Amino acid sequence: MISLLIKLFYTFFYIGVFTFGGGYAMIPLITQEVVRNGWVESTDILIDFIAIAESTPGPFAVNIATFIGFEQAGILGAVIATFGVVLPSFIIILIIAKLFTKFSSNKYVQGFLKGIRPIVPGIILSVAFVFILRSVFSIEDLQFSDFTFEVGSLAIFLIIFLISKFWKKAHPVYIVLISAALGLIVYGLF
Repeated sequence: MISLLIKLFYTFFYIGVFTFGGGYAMIPLITQEVVRNGWVESTDILIDFIAIAESTPGPFAVNIATFIGFEQAGILGAVIATFGVVLPSFIIILIIAKLFTKFSSNKYVQGFLKGIRPIVPGIILSVAFVFILRSVFSIEDLQFSDFTFEVGSLAIFLIIFLISKFWKKAHPVYIVLISAALGLIVYGLF
């Protein structure tokens, strides 16, 4: 049990240290580490975890760490994994807050910040592309064998896209609730 708690802490600390750009940018590393450690049986289950983490209040990375930690080692695992993912950001923000005003005009700091800006949307788009392929087209690991077309997921995606496009002031909670309702309708719970 102790070794599992140490592994949870180390894994989520590692994720917290080596990802920039928030929760969505963490998804590829979370996926790699959680699957590698055998904490989820398949990427489909991880996608469900991610959907739950995104649908609940709080930061995405904290929610997914808490969820995985709880699944692996109960409440103590949830606390350890959450602490692991939060600690690097806490330490880095303390350091930045102390030093940023002193170094914000430094050309190397400016170069670093300009250099990482394009990475974040690229990572987010990459994750979105993979999720669309997995959810809408049932393509696992980008291998196009056994290609099936998921009409229901595509319909939900298009409806939510159109709602978001034309209802600019829609609160994200409404979008999530509409998505959930559409999922219930399309997949036969009503």
